[in-house]
Amino acid sequence: MQIYHMSDIGKKRTTNQDFAEVFVNKADATLALLADGMGGHRAGDVASKKTVKILGEMWSNTDFSTPHEVEKWMEKNIQAINERIYNEGQENEEYFGMGTTLIAVAIFYGSFVLAHVGDSRAYAIRAGEMVQITEDHSLVNELVKRGELTEVEAIDHPRKNILTRTIGMPGVVQVDVTNQRIEANDTLLLASDGLTNMVDDQHILSILSKKQSVKETTEELLNTANANGGLDNITVLLIRFNKEGEND
Repeated sequence: MQIYHMSDIGKKRTTNQDFAEVFVNKADATLALLADGMGGHRAGDVASKKTVKILGEMWSNTDFSTPHEVEKWMEKNIQAINERIYNEGQENEEYFGMGTTLIAVAIFYGSFVLAHVGDSRAYAIRAGEMVQITEDHSLVNELVKRGELTEVEAIDHPRKNILTRTIGMPGVVQVDVTNQRIEANDTLLLASDGLTNMVDDQHILSILSKKQSVKETTEELLNTANANGGLDNITVLLIRFNKEGEND
């Protein structure tokens, strides 16, 4: 297994509110995390970094070696982090209203568990095809599901940035959790919307299909997003599996 991640401020932002990191627990199981923060000055980067660091440190102290208990662990601890981020935003005027998206992928021999809140995306690339395995928790996506917008109309909709679920929202946040198999030569792509709003899926797939290292692929995705305008922070986390179920 090969993992690489990079984050770039983009061409228009003055701060980078994205954050990604990879953690390993006591059983040598990997947790990959990506968050895209939001809020006023400094609030978004605080929310994204805190969310990733807190969940990652929790993971580092576990000894999970199979996915059996991880779904419940993710739901429980993401809820706790949501409450913590919300409370800190209420108690500190500088961080008022801060929040973040989150994608968490725990990798085991032969499978992965993915938890998701917000509109950062995870894709699975298998046998030359790319499938989005997360659903955007956004107002525009809800309108598409209800048939009030077409997918084409949604691409440039002026309210595209309004999220229906975030880490840092009041009350209980619904966390989407899935458990899926890993097959030979699978690739997982985690990305903030700074990539997916700037580069369409077919172009992303064409870059992922090239025979180059995960580092080179990640850099090309970032450079392409910037070349297309770089309107937001861009973060990419790429996981490539060498053989079926192989994590090494």
